[in-house]
Amino acid sequence: MVLRSCCKFGPVSVLFRLGYVALLLLCVTHLRCARAETKTVVQKDAEFDVTYNDTVTSDNQTIYAFNHTVSRNKTEGVRVTVDVLSEGAESSPILFVVRQKQAVLSFQVPLILRGLYQRKYPYAHVGRTLCQPPTRTLSETQYFFVDVSTLSSLGTHYQLRISRVESFTLHTDKKFSFTASPSQPQYFKYVFPDGVDTAIVKVNSEMTFPCSVMSIQDIQCPVYDLDNNVAFIGMYQTMTKTAAITVQRKDFPSNSFYVVVVVKTEDEACGGPLRFYPLRPDELIDAGNRSKTLDVVVSPAISSDVYVMGMLFCLGIFLSFYLLTFLVACVENKRMHRRREGLLNPADMSPAETASLLGKPGVTPVSPYEYGSFADNASTLSSEAITDSIASDANYGYMGQETLKRRPFLTAIHHVAICIERSLESVTGRSRQESLSSIEEDDYDTLADIDSDKNIVRTKKYLCVSDLARKDKRVLSKKYQIYFWNIATIGVFYALPVIQLVITYQTVVNVTGNQDICYYNFLCAHPLGNLSAFNNILSNLGYVMLGLLFLLIVLQRDIIHSRALDRHDLNALECGIPKHFGLFYAMGTALMMEGLLSACYHVCPNYTNFQFDTSFMYMIAGLCVLKLYQKRHPDINASAYTAYACLAAVIFFSVLGVVFGKGNMVFWIIFSVLHILATMLLSTQLYYMGRWRLDSGILRRIVYVIYTDCIRQCSGPMYIDRMVLLVMGNIVNWSLAAYGLLKTPNDFASYLLAIAICNLLLYFAFYIIMKLRSGERIQCMAMVCILFTAVVWGFALFFFFQGLSTWQKTPAESREHNRDCIVLSFFDDHDIWHFLSSIAMFGSFLVLLTMDDDLDDVQRDKIFVF
Repeated sequence: MVLRSCCKFGPVSVLFRLGYVALLLLCVTHLRCARAETKTVVQKDAEFDVTYNDTVTSDNQTIYAFNHTVSRNKTEGVRVTVDVLSEGAESSPILFVVRQKQAVLSFQVPLILRGLYQRKYPYAHVGRTLCQPPTRTLSETQYFFVDVSTLSSLGTHYQLRISRVESFTLHTDKKFSFTASPSQPQYFKYVFPDGVDTAIVKVNSEMTFPCSVMSIQDIQCPVYDLDNNVAFIGMYQTMTKTAAITVQRKDFPSNSFYVVVVVKTEDEACGGPLRFYPLRPDELIDAGNRSKTLDVVVSPAISSDVYVMGMLFCLGIFLSFYLLTFLVACVENKRMHRRREGLLNPADMSPAETASLLGKPGVTPVSPYEYGSFADNASTLSSEAITDSIASDANYGYMGQETLKRRPFLTAIHHVAICIERSLESVTGRSRQESLSSIEEDDYDTLADIDSDKNIVRTKKYLCVSDLARKDKRVLSKKYQIYFWNIATIGVFYALPVIQLVITYQTVVNVTGNQDICYYNFLCAHPLGNLSAFNNILSNLGYVMLGLLFLLIVLQRDIIHSRALDRHDLNALECGIPKHFGLFYAMGTALMMEGLLSACYHVCPNYTNFQFDTSFMYMIAGLCVLKLYQKRHPDINASAYTAYACLAAVIFFSVLGVVFGKGNMVFWIIFSVLHILATMLLSTQLYYMGRWRLDSGILRRIVYVIYTDCIRQCSGPMYIDRMVLLVMGNIVNWSLAAYGLLKTPNDFASYLLAIAICNLLLYFAFYIIMKLRSGERIQCMAMVCILFTAVVWGFALFFFFQGLSTWQKTPAESREHNRDCIVLSFFDDHDIWHFLSSIAMFGSFLVLLTMDDDLDDVQRDKIFVF
């Protein structure tokens, strides 16, 4: 029958039936396997604050169902706490999934967190806070489920507990303490109260380690509260003992935010040690106890009224210097007016005073026989000539006011003598009216009458200013004006990329939320717009305003001096320190640029842009030294190109030191050697007034000098004063080089600035001492400036060394130095340093400008060079 059936139905039908039988067998087998692998799912109604002890295997899955009432006016946190009690659970962890209405949270226990070099740290005790989605109704019952499962065939024992966080919502100015660990992060909610647009969140701890992270995140799910994801969203910063973030209402549409605190698995990010472990693949490392007790407080930040008060305070301080300068100028102008009136209405003068007057420089002696003719012709003098003479005498003080009041006829004699001398000068001095462009400095160095004796003049034992002021004043004025134009050009080309870079820095901080990029004083960092610390930027306004004021003062003096030269005033031509204002203009410009670049640095202060804050400090120190030297060495002072090339080399080494100098002994050895060599070369240049050559025969000449002056006969130095200065300078610089080589300070830029300031102070002290030793005096105005500047510098340095932050340490360690505001709740100690240092620099510039005013009526061949 079968064969007949097969033959009857054919081969196709047979194959069809065999396939059908095979499919039935496969389905039966699959059903048996599925029946064998089916898990037992158990759902339990669970309650809050009850600890559930249970065991889970691959054959069973437990679901815990919870419900709670959520109120729109009151937010309560819900926290899940899990412990795995079985040994060896690392190989078969338990998966916990929390399913909420608008969020899902899943994590495994033991929780594996990674550190540096892929180290793995297991945590068997895990606690997580559930994200609370906002409710739109006044009251609502919400359900959530906790699914517990594993793939381990062996039973794993665990404990589960769901509890309410009563203090989930933070209150203004109320401190709350809590404990966190890497596997048990904490976060809390804060709602802006009415009338508060900015708040500052402060987290503090008595414990330096373990390292932790504070984050500010918007009210949305999920909340990133683990070490490996806390940086994904919001603003964050690492911390050891303190952290502070200023939060603005405009950045959070819901008018609320989460404060998230996470403890890191390792301390390396906070400057802590990284313990050595043998690195084996997939080896789990016990992290030990990394619990940390912290407290958090949210306080309202300053209002807009405080911003206005801070800006008005800053402007008021520096505008007062403009007002004070205007008052001093008015008083001086009134004094000069009274002096002119005294010259026009003089009283009688004794014969002895007459002889004293006629002995003054620039006054032509008159014989007794010529007295009558001069007296008769006095009334016929041109009123313009008399007025010019009076103005000249009033400006430069050849005749004392009391002396001229006593003898009107001697006034006329004096005026006639000056007019005669000026008429002669107008004939012989026409060649001096040539265009500046037709005269070059080197033209005079190649003339036979100067080239033949300049080596002799500059190597005299006792030099006077007249010996080093032989070049044409217009040529030197043109030479020193280059200082101003060069530094203005340098400032423009330097500032533009700096501004672009710091704007990029600020944008990166705002976009990424990583507040470890910038080293602010976070306890007193007031934002404005996109700027994170507006107060630190505003306080630099003093450098710009006082630099501009100094430029105006210099301009006024320059105009007066130019008018005196146009009148061929003998006092301006032949007396006093030669007045060249180019370096003063450069100093004022450098002070303004320092303010601009310091403000740029404080947009985002860190070690990579610290050069912005120090570059023009080097410039200012160098220009002050050059100005001091130029006062009595106008013919041989360095050119602008040489000076700025040397300052560029200094800035170049500053950058190298910041990048490569930290702990690099090779760099410090090279720098110290170059520092000492530069000191020796500069000492030689100053001692011999530039009359030496650095060529192949230098060693032979050194040996010859040592043999003749030290071995053959013991003779002292020819220029004792210069030798004393250079010996002290070498001692200071060699000591600083040795300190740098032995200590290798981390802050190389400040170390280099200290070298510049020490040399400037040394030279300034030497100048003052030698000035007094030479019988010169310091006028009242200059003395007031010196004393005022010294006091202000003292207070400024006090605030500078408070150290509110330091990029030599990690950002977390730097925040340990942060302090609250001290003035108007707006300015901190570093802002006060900006105020005082700008005032002190302005005062220092005034000292350099006025300290030699006592020599304005002294012939240059009677002013000593030192």
